[in-house]
Amino acid sequence: MSEQGATGDEYDVIVVGSGGGLIGAYTAASRGLRTLVIEKTPYVGGTTSYSGAGIWLPGNAAEQRAGVEDSPEAARPYLDAIIGDDAPVALREAFLQAGPRMIDELEQNPLFQWFEWKGVPDYFEGRPGSLAQGRTVFPPDFPRAELGSLEPLLRRPLWTERWGVHPGLQLIGGQALIGRALLAYMETGNGSLRVNTALQSLLVEDGRVTGVVALQDGEQVTFRARRGVILAAGGYERNGELRRSFQPAVGDEWTQGCEGNTGDALTAGIAVGAATDLLEEAWYAPGLVVPDTRPVFYTSVWSGIWVNGEGERFMNERLPYDRAGHEMLRLGQLSTHWVFDQRQLDNERAFATLPVAPEVPGWFDVEKFVEAGVLRRADTLEELAELIGVPAAALIKSVDQFNGYARAGKDEQFGRGESPWDLMVTHLAGAHTDGPNPVLGVIDKGPFYAATIVLSDLGTKGGLRTDEHARVLRTDGSAITGLYASGNTMAPMSGRIYAGAGVPVGSSMAFSYIAALDLAEQG
Repeated sequence: MSEQGATGDEYDVIVVGSGGGLIGAYTAASRGLRTLVIEKTPYVGGTTSYSGAGIWLPGNAAEQRAGVEDSPEAARPYLDAIIGDDAPVALREAFLQAGPRMIDELEQNPLFQWFEWKGVPDYFEGRPGSLAQGRTVFPPDFPRAELGSLEPLLRRPLWTERWGVHPGLQLIGGQALIGRALLAYMETGNGSLRVNTALQSLLVEDGRVTGVVALQDGEQVTFRARRGVILAAGGYERNGELRRSFQPAVGDEWTQGCEGNTGDALTAGIAVGAATDLLEEAWYAPGLVVPDTRPVFYTSVWSGIWVNGEGERFMNERLPYDRAGHEMLRLGQLSTHWVFDQRQLDNERAFATLPVAPEVPGWFDVEKFVEAGVLRRADTLEELAELIGVPAAALIKSVDQFNGYARAGKDEQFGRGESPWDLMVTHLAGAHTDGPNPVLGVIDKGPFYAATIVLSDLGTKGGLRTDEHARVLRTDGSAITGLYASGNTMAPMSGRIYAGAGVPVGSSMAFSYIAALDLAEQG
């Protein structure tokens, strides 16, 4: 057991989970509330620490500094158009109003200075209020040494956990966000942290949640909360039984979520009468199958096409990842073939759109991949078709048709290469083609390859229903006094969609913040 800060079994606020919930913990502790964070695993950060730490919050100060004309009012029609009735209007209104206020407050602390806008387009181009230059902001890098004795508690980067690569002297992305939030929280003097402490159940007295029962290093312990408990422990993506119950088409073996995300907070909330919504949903993303570990989160391709078992192309392979994942699910293509040629490998930056690529040089080892059977290679398309078990004539027809689009510069079938997202990812990757459209690479230089793309996810997104104050609701719509939820433990304000890069992290932070404000106002 590791413990930092004040000790004791009674607090004002208890936060379950240490990802975006750390923002709620900091908000409460900075207002003088004695706060405890419990974390199931040995490390702080959850899936947020794996992320790029994009934060989608319309109208925030970082956008304004960059000269981006945006506001909550400008984003409202966009969210209304794409979410519809899949989530309460009150939730997205609370999110829109809280986001800029939260960033303003965080930036008053030097540890959070300064968030940066980087121009990632919204994911649904052409909808009212969509912003081609995007609303996503990011935390700056942070020296690992600044964490001092807290550093061993920080979850290692994904590339360290999977490939053993040195975590680096600088915290980047989600590591930087969590590192800053952890240090800020502990420096309030009102914050405690217990790792290896798993939620078992909620204490309820006279209809009010008054604390938690947890398993700490194998020993059952009770912590009481005078004001309330915030459940911010992620989703249930690593729980095979729950996924079979709520998402029978999708298992837990392809998820990118943290190993601690097994739905403990979700089931604890249900046990005290909480209502749920959208449990069948996840933050989907295509995953590239690699040797000896879970699939790699793959945002898009610049070259090659995806074909189904009939050898036919079936979608725009460059859709924003959650839209691509939902399309794969809709079409029943949970596993598909990515067919490309030697040009993809000859471009030294062709895999730079994969988040792990900059941190794991040489990770795409062709010979190792071929030997492991996750990559097929052939001198001709006919031979490749035989290796992957698709009709050769259909595969050749699909490639020839796509090559025609590539040479003309326009994908007549699925419109790949026409959206701001398509072009932004290509620019970041530094990839280029011989044709007029940088997103459409001709497939004609042997040898030819086929990799496997599966339906992966960044975590489940359905959860406990809440109101605009992040208070957990019963099935009759009444609030469970003393119980709050945020992040992937909460049924999302964004419904079934992913509005732009950083909606999961941004909404997790915002509703943790909202919950802490409500708790602070109780007096």
